[in-house]
Amino acid sequence: MSAARPNSPEVTSRPAEAGPAEPRTGRLLQTPMWLVASFGIALYWGALYLDRNAGAFDALVFNRGERLVDVEARVPHSEADALISRGRKVYNLYCTACHQPSARGIPGQFPPLAGSDWVNTAGPNRMIRIVLNGLQGPITVSGAEFNNQMLPWRDQLTDEDIAGVLTFVRGNKEWGNTASPVLPEQVKKIREATKDRGSNWSPAELLQISDKD
Repeated sequence: MSAARPNSPEVTSRPAEAGPAEPRTGRLLQTPMWLVASFGIALYWGALYLDRNAGAFDALVFNRGERLVDVEARVPHSEADALISRGRKVYNLYCTACHQPSARGIPGQFPPLAGSDWVNTAGPNRMIRIVLNGLQGPITVSGAEFNNQMLPWRDQLTDEDIAGVLTFVRGNKEWGNTASPVLPEQVKKIREATKDRGSNWSPAELLQISDKD
């Protein structure tokens, strides 16, 4: 018979209740969002590149949904058409501020190009000189007086630009003009002949020059 230990309370131990152990897996790898975005952008640009260079229609002449007549109207069919197309752009960029989109000019200041007797000449010699070196002083155009300055465009426009814009203006039937086209070679010849001229032309000086060779 064993004796109880004095001052020794009965000690019982119970293991803590716990659920089943969670399964443990390997660490998950997360793909950075910047890498996903970069991959998407690369795919997008790759698709664009293939669309433009894999034998599809040239975007210059074809856009999905366009009518054939609109495409044909935009595509130059000859060197003359290409020159007129170029000239239209030059006119819209450099000439409309003074001569207006309608080519009617501004009364008393800038003369009209539509139906102008200075435009509808047998040759373009005077008009080429005006575009290259400008014009200063009073001028009579189709019976009306104008007095302002035409800026020189020698340094800004190429021979092709000047030939194009003069061809566009001189042959624009909507403006009542029916003059002959202008060739870059004609502009080049006059540019060289007048390279030392540093001032605007006056109407009186121009009238002394034959309008054609």
